[in-house]
Amino acid sequence: MVNAPPPPSWSNQQQTTTSEPVGPPAGFWIRFLAYIVDGFILALALIVIGGVIVGLVVALGGSSGKDSEAAIGVGIVFALLIYFVVGWLYEAVLTSGPHGATFGKQAVGVRIVRADGAPLSFGRATGRHFLKILVTPMVPLAIGYMLAGFTQGKRALHDFMADTLVIKTR
Repeated sequence: MVNAPPPPSWSNQQQTTTSEPVGPPAGFWIRFLAYIVDGFILALALIVIGGVIVGLVVALGGSSGKDSEAAIGVGIVFALLIYFVVGWLYEAVLTSGPHGATFGKQAVGVRIVRADGAPLSFGRATGRHFLKILVTPMVPLAIGYMLAGFTQGKRALHDFMADTLVIKTR
């Protein structure tokens, strides 16, 4: 049996938690309302983007029956890919920006910050976005989202994973 040295002491490391609250947490319903507003904004973007792309693909793809159907299918897939990127950039750029919130969150008076109260970086905002749309929905019965109504800091699963808080600004 070999005697291994003891593990290093972690007592010298600085903690990132703060003792004072960064703001009152935003609950489930206000976050849901912001989600509806943002969904409406992005749906309008999808209609415009999809209409333009499908129109261009049909115009360039031909007018015969089979060619037209294939062109419309390709246009729809392309529009959805662009919508995916637009949704990501909409959330990541706005939540890492000076307001710390998308237009829907600004409308209801909430913003997103790191757990220590600092603003989000673009990378953390990107990570939070993809956790919210790819990981949190995997939890059955929307429990990952409903955690925002029952946890002490009103945090959903993606907030825990990205170490973020959604706080009220007014």
